[in-house]
Amino acid sequence: MKLEFKMIAVLTAIALASGGILAYTYVSAIDSIEKNNEEAKKKAVTTVLPGVQEYKEVKIDKHTSYFIGKKDGEVIGYAVLTEGSGFQGMIKLMVGFDRDVKKITGLEILENVETPGLGNRIAEDWFKEQFKDRVPELCVVKGKKPETEHEIMAITGATISSRAVTKIINQAYEKLQKALGGEE
Repeated sequence: MKLEFKMIAVLTAIALASGGILAYTYVSAIDSIEKNNEEAKKKAVTTVLPGVQEYKEVKIDKHTSYFIGKKDGEVIGYAVLTEGSGFQGMIKLMVGFDRDVKKITGLEILENVETPGLGNRIAEDWFKEQFKDRVPELCVVKGKKPETEHEIMAITGATISSRAVTKIINQAYEKLQKALGGEE
């Protein structure tokens, strides 16, 4: 019986020490993590809204906010920061829309845990460039080139991830439309 108690005591001590080290590391790094997230957000806004000089963030809900992008004091477009489910987990992205919210000006994938070499190809430039100048409501096509301005070509072997991105963008478009309609 003594041996079992010693084993339990040693394992408990190891678990407490490991948990304490992890907690300390997290607390020590949280400021850097938040700073890096803010820098990534700033870079994404300037990527999806080319030429933006200043922007203002407006929260829509817990997972979505939009940025009013201005140049020389005039609104040039809107960037929506949002997330949704992919094949493996959450995909966080920023999508830009022109000032009339008629066309997409750019797409930036901020976070994803999709399958390496397949689904995570959503972060590749060739895939993101497909969305530029497209008109929401988007849909994914497989095995052929897009024929309308609403179609996006799926990544071979990663159709679910491709559809997830278009679904997230479509939802972002709807939320932005609703938010802007409420402001006017």
